[in-house]
Amino acid sequence: MSLTAGLPGQLPGQMMDQPLLVSALLAHAERYHADTEIVSRTIEDGSLHRYTYADAARRARRLAKALARLGVRPGERVATLAWNGYRHFELYYAISGSGAVLHTVNPRLFPEQIAWIINDAEDGVVFFDLTFAPLIEKLAPQCPAVRHWVAMSDRAHRPSAAIPRLGCYEDLLAAEDDDYAWPQFDERAASALCYTSGTTGNPKGVLYSHRSVLLHCYASCLPDVFGFSARDCILPVVPMFHVNAWTIPYSAPMVGAKLVLPGAALDGPSLCELFEAEGVTFTGGVPTVWQGILQHLQKTGGKPTTLKRGVMGGSAAPPALMETFARDYGVQIDHAWGMTELSPLGVYNREKRKHGGLDDEARRALAAKQGRPPFGVEMKIVDAQGRTLPNDGEAVGELLVRGHWVVGQYFNVGAPTLRDGWFPTGDVGSIDADGYLWITDRAKDVIKSGGEWIGSIELENLACAHPAVAQAAVIGVAHPKWDERPLLVIVPKTGQRPSREELLAWYEGKIAKWWTPDDVVFVEQLPLTATGKISKLQLREQFRDHRLPGAAGG
Repeated sequence: MSLTAGLPGQLPGQMMDQPLLVSALLAHAERYHADTEIVSRTIEDGSLHRYTYADAARRARRLAKALARLGVRPGERVATLAWNGYRHFELYYAISGSGAVLHTVNPRLFPEQIAWIINDAEDGVVFFDLTFAPLIEKLAPQCPAVRHWVAMSDRAHRPSAAIPRLGCYEDLLAAEDDDYAWPQFDERAASALCYTSGTTGNPKGVLYSHRSVLLHCYASCLPDVFGFSARDCILPVVPMFHVNAWTIPYSAPMVGAKLVLPGAALDGPSLCELFEAEGVTFTGGVPTVWQGILQHLQKTGGKPTTLKRGVMGGSAAPPALMETFARDYGVQIDHAWGMTELSPLGVYNREKRKHGGLDDEARRALAAKQGRPPFGVEMKIVDAQGRTLPNDGEAVGELLVRGHWVVGQYFNVGAPTLRDGWFPTGDVGSIDADGYLWITDRAKDVIKSGGEWIGSIELENLACAHPAVAQAAVIGVAHPKWDERPLLVIVPKTGQRPSREELLAWYEGKIAKWWTPDDVVFVEQLPLTATGKISKLQLREQFRDHRLPGAAGG
């Protein structure tokens, strides 16, 4: 039976039936928050560009007409390789709003992967920021189906690189007016396309619908998620080329919040400057971004005056980092978890009313969990035989999810091996009676020692709580008797030189003794993936031949 067929004898509702379309978000912001600012750090010279939602809406309509002039058809993919800026924001709405598909490409991937992704998506037009002109010059010969490459600049800054069929963003807009009505169509039509980071094999495309984007946007604005309002000033550090910047380019106009877009300057000093100058109240990024902000604040002795809330996602949030921000700077950082396949929101960590009386230790333990799902997402954990495990906070199994904004099948690939309608995430964890998810590891990162599993995330979180540790990663390395044993990889804080013995002793009494890493190595920096996460794949390769103390004798 189809979703719309209904049951025999049902009485149809008599409410208006308006499709959930991305263009409605910008139209709403233009109508009711016309003078609210969008501030961007420009790519051309680093200066700040200011305009309003009304200005953005007018330019987006002109851009939609320009896309039609370029021959972009409904359903055709249009790619962007761009930072967080006002032109990228306009593209979000002009492309999807006109019926085409916004394809945000991660420029941090290897060039060969980017070319593969553009060709797999069959992008007809590619827009790019000036930063990536040298990359585009190399990509163009490998992407013959691209009809137009458009530099996101004015004519004065148009790149001189040898790029065929090169257009200029501002020239396209100058040739059009804003007399354009957003078309109405089926809300289940494709809206945006994002590819997974592709750490193993080719990246896979996740094709979002207008309906899924709008429902996801509604959920993200709930009080127990981002809790956005028209009183907020939001700065997304998470890039707009990474899972739609965690829906912020959609949710900010939905509520009419001021939006601050940081461009390519994502270092601690640049971000803190924008926080203060623009009155930022909320920001979001991966742990390495928050580490950079903290290091700048500690170095300068500064303290945010308006920033009160933030979200940390992308990889497990070190509890010590969240506690430092709350204690020393009055900034509440919430933990969240998601995936490209989940648009990306899966769970968000906010306390329930019943948690008001928790002591500090219990509150810290709760905050370390990834969170609980909002309405729209269901999840469960299963054992190796696929049997559902209890939500008791103790049982550990593979995490499966389903919901209104969860992938049903991959683009150009087919079904992503759904299991009875559930998507297997590849994560391993437990769920407590209140629905709070605690991810112990990625299935591929779990350390298999003597037939038992050791979760690397808890070991990393404990290491990061050591006063001399800036960053930590734990990987499994080969052991002749136990199959694998944990190796702790440490980046010390500047000026600190903790010893191996000191760090291993730090675990005493905090974990089961057999979980304690067998060895510690010190590095200047940890390798990162294209999405800013610590690359366990590169670490395992780097330390593949590492000999653990006492391992030779088995």
